[in-house]
Amino acid sequence: MTLQIARGVALAVVAFVSGAVGQSAGAQGFDAGGSPGSLNSSGEQKLDLTPAQRRAVYAAVTKDKSKTAKTGFAPTIGADVPPMLELYTLPDEIMAENQSAKFFEYTVVQDKVVLVDPTRMRVVDVIGPPQ
Repeated sequence: MTLQIARGVALAVVAFVSGAVGQSAGAQGFDAGGSPGSLNSSGEQKLDLTPAQRRAVYAAVTKDKSKTAKTGFAPTIGADVPPMLELYTLPDEIMAENQSAKFFEYTVVQDKVVLVDPTRMRVVDVIGPPQ
């Protein structure tokens, strides 16, 4: 029993220290790789894409029709993502252009690319077809 309590305390200390380090790095605006990042108003990492990058994401992701979600989920920025929604890693060519893209995943809903913060399961961007 004493060993179980000691393990529990050790895990709590590790979790606390990890959270404190992550919060201080995020508060300074740095991503996990140590490079400057962009934070939104609630302190979450955000993905800044140029119009050309948005078109490239849409073109690369919508090639594979098998990754289209079969759900009635209405994607809006800031919305919680349903847990049953399958998320996918962005294509390598997209992550090569924008290093912060590696922190996000996507799905396709209603002909829109939905970019998701997988740690918070929250929509961070919605990219529709090019106009």
